[in-house]
Amino acid sequence: MTIFSAALLLFLVMDPFGNVPLFLSVLNPIAPERRRRVIIRELLFALAALIIFLFLGRYILDAIGISESILTTAGGVILFLIALRMVFPPTRGPYPVDIDENADEPILVPLAIPLLAGPSALASVLFLMSSDPTRWPDWLAAVLIAWAMTAVVMLFSSSLARLIKRRGLIAIERLMGMVLTAIAIKMILTGIGRFFGIGA
Repeated sequence: MTIFSAALLLFLVMDPFGNVPLFLSVLNPIAPERRRRVIIRELLFALAALIIFLFLGRYILDAIGISESILTTAGGVILFLIALRMVFPPTRGPYPVDIDENADEPILVPLAIPLLAGPSALASVLFLMSSDPTRWPDWLAAVLIAWAMTAVVMLFSSSLARLIKRRGLIAIERLMGMVLTAIAIKMILTGIGRFFGIGA
C-alpha cells in the first residue's frame, strides 16, 4: 500500500463529508466566533489519538496474539460494515450521536472521538502499522495527509453545507462509501489468502 492509498483509506474512514451535518448540529449552540477554535482543538485531539494508536497499537496486538492475516480480515469486515452504513444510512445517519443542546462546549467527545478518530479509524491505523512496522514514516505521513484533508473539510463545514446542500453531502458520502466497499472487500480477500497461504 502506498502513502496515497493509505491516506485515501483513512480519509474515507474518517468520513468528513458525512460528519459535516453532525459537526454543525453539535456546534450550533456555540457562539459563531468560537466555533472555528473548537473545531481546531477537536481536530488536534483526533490527530493525537490517531498517532498514539499508530505507534502503540501493534504492541496491543502482540500482547493478545493477533496475526496480520486475522487483523487484515477483521479490518476489512469492519470497513465493509461502515461502508454499508455510508451507502445505506439509517434514519439518524451513519454514525448516530446523541446531541444535548444544553450541554457545555464539547471537549474530545463526540467531535474528536468517535466522529473523527472513531474505532474504524483507529483500527485502520493499527492495520497499517502492523502490515509493515518498518514503514512507520509512510504511515505517519498518510495519517497527517488524511487528517489535513479532513481538517480542510471540517473548517469549511458551514460553507460546504451552504454550497452543496444536504443532498450534495449525502451523494458525496455514498460515493465515498462505494469506494470504501471495494477497499474493504480487497482487505478481506487479502487477509483470507494470507491465512491460507495463498498469494503474498
